[in-house]
Amino acid sequence: MSGARVMSWLAAAALGGLLAAGPAQAGRPCENKPPSPDQIRRGMDLAQATAAALDRSGAEVVLLARAGQDLSEYGLRWSHVGFVYRDTAGSGATARPVWRVMHKLNQCGTAQADLYRQGLGEFFMDSPYRYEAAFSVLQPELQQALLPLLRENARAAAMHTPAYSMVAYPWSREYQQSNQWALETLAAAAAPREVFNRAQAQDWLRRQGYTPSDLRLSTAKRLGARIGMANVAFDDHPSARRFAGHIETTTADTIFTWLDRTGRGQAMQRVAAVP
Repeated sequence: MSGARVMSWLAAAALGGLLAAGPAQAGRPCENKPPSPDQIRRGMDLAQATAAALDRSGAEVVLLARAGQDLSEYGLRWSHVGFVYRDTAGSGATARPVWRVMHKLNQCGTAQADLYRQGLGEFFMDSPYRYEAAFSVLQPELQQALLPLLRENARAAAMHTPAYSMVAYPWSREYQQSNQWALETLAAAAAPREVFNRAQAQDWLRRQGYTPSDLRLSTAKRLGARIGMANVAFDDHPSARRFAGHIETTTADTIFTWLDRTGRGQAMQRVAAVP
């Protein structure tokens, strides 16, 4: 990835808007149908409730999750994570504090993904399965390491691989899904003297005891997904495990568990908008 391309993605960051062209998704079904007025209202209500909770937390950087689709079949509650950090909009007398979301989204109907910087309202405007959010306040030292990283174009994209698979294997570099980018970026911030690329990030996460989700997918499900969805691939998974139906991937739930267990993040806090 060239520095010029990263700069073009992030040029609109001051507005907190969508950075890459075209519809995108992560952690939810890919639909081009515009949100209804009620979905817009509920998404904005959840954004306001989340902003208020983040203000009360006193944090500068948190890991934020949304429930884009129903994953209860796999014992999972959250589908997608991104980093939320405190920033400033405007300048001089018009300057005001804002929350920015930095995350990775798949371009609908393709096997590619890009990095996006959005406001909280946009983050929750993707017709989620459940209007609820969760966040973990990161360890103070980790917040301070992540804050300049998330604000700096090239550093934010250092762990990014455009080739996307929704079920990317956590210990391979062929593909990368959204939660995996967030976790590997977190590793780079936590161990800046050890982690300079994705392979080193994954090695560090293994040593630090991160354990991915083990999804049990039948042969029929794997075949159907591979044929019908460009953003799903299984060829990066170890053959023996794959043929036995074990598909390991990085999930929001396992990241929250790892943060809490290692002390790198506080216990997960939930946010729900008032109905």
